[in-house]
Amino acid sequence: MLKARFEKNTNRHQGLDWAKIQAKLEANPEKIWSLNEMERTGGEPDVLGQDAKSGEYLFYDCSPESPAGRRSFCYDREALDSRKEHKPKDSAMDMAAAFGIELLSEEQYRELQQLGKFDTKTSSWVKTPAAIRKLGGAIFCDRRYETVFTYHNGAESYYAARAFRGVLKV
Repeated sequence: MLKARFEKNTNRHQGLDWAKIQAKLEANPEKIWSLNEMERTGGEPDVLGQDAKSGEYLFYDCSPESPAGRRSFCYDREALDSRKEHKPKDSAMDMAAAFGIELLSEEQYRELQQLGKFDTKTSSWVKTPAAIRKLGGAIFCDRRYETVFTYHNGAESYYAARAFRGVLKV
C-alpha cells in the first residue's frame, strides 16, 4: 500500500528512491508498526521528504481530511485530566506517542499544504509552543478559502471534525 501511494503521488517526494526507503523500513520493523497505526486510523501516510541532517525519511499523514480514527480528542494528557465531565476517549499527544509519531508542527503542516488541499472540511491539532500551552491553549490548523489558517482553543476542547496529523521519521 505504501509503495502504491508513493508511486501514485510522485509530486510529494521527487528525487527519492522507493528501494532505499523500503530497505530502511525493513531494517526498522517498529516503524512499520507505526505506519500501520497511522494507516489504520485513516492517516494515509506517505513520504514527503528526507531530513538533510539525519537522513531520515519523513512520512506525513496525507489523508484529504483529518484522520477519521483520531477525531474528537483534546490536545494532551493534562487537558484530558482537567476535564470534569464529557471527557474524550484520548488526547492527540498521547495517541501520537503510543504510535511512535509526533504531531506535525505548524511549519510542517504548511509544507504539507504546498502539496495539495488538506483539511478543507476538518482541522488538525499541531504541535503547540510551550508558552501557549502553559497558558492553557493549544493550536490547530485547517485550509479554508484557499488559505491555511492557524487558530487557538483551550487544550481541553475537542470536536468531531478535529484530529491530528503526524510525522514519522524513519
